[in-house]
Order: sequence, then C-alpha cells, then structure tokens
Amino acid sequence: MNFVKYNIDYSLVDKLKKFGINSPTEIQGLVIPKIKEKYNIIAESETGSGKTLSFLIPLIDGLIKNHHNTVLILAPTRELVLQISNEAKKLCKDFNLNVLPIYGGKDIKSQINKLNHKIDIIIATPGRFIDHINRKTIDLSFIDVLVIDEADQMLLMGFKNEVDFIESKTAQNKLTLLFSATVNSKVKKMAYKYSDNFLYISAKGKNNIPELIEQEFIFTTDRNKFDDLCRIINRDNPFMAIIFCRTKSRVDNLEMKLSQAGYNCDKIHSDISQAKRERIMKNFKDLKTQFLISTDLSSRGIDISGITHIYNYDFPERAEDYIHRIGRTGRIGKEGKSCSFITKKNKNIYEEIQNLLT
Repeated sequence: MNFVKYNIDYSLVDKLKKFGINSPTEIQGLVIPKIKEKYNIIAESETGSGKTLSFLIPLIDGLIKNHHNTVLILAPTRELVLQISNEAKKLCKDFNLNVLPIYGGKDIKSQINKLNHKIDIIIATPGRFIDHINRKTIDLSFIDVLVIDEADQMLLMGFKNEVDFIESKTAQNKLTLLFSATVNSKVKKMAYKYSDNFLYISAKGKNNIPELIEQEFIFTTDRNKFDDLCRIINRDNPFMAIIFCRTKSRVDNLEMKLSQAGYNCDKIHSDISQAKRERIMKNFKDLKTQFLISTDLSSRGIDISGITHIYNYDFPERAEDYIHRIGRTGRIGKEGKSCSFITKKNKNIYEEIQNLLT
C-alpha cells in the first residue's frame, strides 16, 4: 500500500519516495485519511513510529490543494520545533509553501519580518508564540489547523495555560489535532476542553516500546558506574549513541570525564545557548560526534536515523521517560540497542519497567 490510496498529491508522493518513504506506517495509515476527512483527532503512537509525518503529509497535501490556509504546530521544545520544521521544509520545497519555526533564543525581529509575508506552516514553542500574539505581529485569523505535538510532554513541562491561551485565540471552527506517545486522562481532559468532538486513534503496542530495540540492564553502584559505562561502550563500539543523565550538572561531569578518557563526545542541555545547541546537534547528525550526552531535554527532540545505541547512565525516574529515551533508536523498522545502568535507588522504577516489558 502507498500514499496514493489516500488521494495524496502525486508530486508529494514522488517527493516522499525520494526520501525512501514508500508506504505508510501503522499510525500514518490510521491518521492520514481521518485528517483528510477533517476529523479532530487525539492520536497515540509509540516514539519512532512516524507520528510527525502522519500529520505533515495530509496537512501539506491540504495546503497544496488550498484546503487549508495556515497550519500552526505547537511543540514543547526548541529541538522538536526544529525537527518538525526540517521535515516540513524538505516536503514543502518546490510547492511554494513557506515554513517558519518560531522559538526563543532566535532574533525576534527576523521572525517578525518573515511574518509580514504569507506563512503556510508555523511551528512554534508556546512561550515565543505568545510573545508574538502580545506584540500583535501574527494574524491569528488565518490559522485554520492547530496541531499540538507531544501533548503529554506539554502538560509535564507546565505549558497547559499557554496552550489553552493560544487555542482560545484561534478560530473556533479550526481543525484540532493532538499527538502524543502516551495519552492519559490529563491529555484527554485538555483535548475535550477545546472540543467535544474528537476521534481517538491508537497505534500503540502493548508496552509502547518498538520491538526491534534490544534492551540490556547492568546492575552496578555509583562508584563503579563510570567504569562500567566505559566497558560497555568499548564492547559495543556504537556508530552513534546518546547517553542520558539525570541532571545538567551530571551531564557536564560525565562529558568532562569521557572527554578526558579519549571519547569523541559532546553535551546538550538547557543551560547551553540555542545557537551552540544547534551546532552540537549538527555535528552529531553529520557524524563528527559519536556520543551525545544529554538530559531528558533531547529524549523527544531528536530524530536521527543513525542512532544505534542509547545508554541510560542515570536510570530515569519515570517509566514514560525510559520509553522516550530508548525510542531515539530502533526508529521506523530499524534495529537498535539500549543499555541501562541500575543502582539500588533505581530498584522500584526498574521493577515497574520490567512489568511493562512482560
């Protein structure tokens, strides 16, 4: 089955083929026809399942055919805004469609200048978008589609009021789409505040973890953890890997120790300037860096197909964070491996995750 079945513009289908995308994933097959039929949707699907394209493809098709005016996509982090923006720009090229990412850390005057022209797809973090609303630099009357990506993360990061405010400023009869790797009661409550007419779609496996990810757990102590990490990454010799730490200071410390030990690594967290974070991510994507050391900031904002290994140097404090971390590998049918280091204080959350896996 390919995208032609869903009456997607032939030129867009050809462009997808050039990027090696020949047939829809499960979530894409479920969501694309319903977006084209203009259903409000709550969609739940595991990390790495092709969720972003499940809304970009039908919405870009709608823009090509003048079925939509302006699409607004809200995402919780700058990294995710850039990821979605890059995907959208690749697909929109040659269709005379303008894509604009809006996020903090960038010159707002440049964004204002671009907003003076017709923008077809806006991808924004809530805070910076509200800044534009308050400055009256954006015409909200043209927005007829609102996408809220990673809705559960939006709530977790405390953006509920911001998203509510933005939603209230857009047209009442707009198409509203919520996407998330996990849909809980809070996500549904947020959705039904916006409309009582949502179609819930789930393409979630039994434990929400891609089957092609091989998972390994190493029991260790805080004293031995660094040596154990070095032993495992020497054994694996990963092509590209992300190493997760619990806090920014632990990221800094581990990056220093690994660099001193001769590993090709870099670090990313919210205290690093946006411009530097973008350079770090580009170096990682361009294979100039083998190991990226990160807080959970990156667990939902990185979509790089070459990531072969995920290392949980600090075990996550929530089962959902574990799922999103290891979901950076094993994406869309590719194999991957995760290795997590467990200490005594991680015992309860480790047992919770094991229950998910059985």
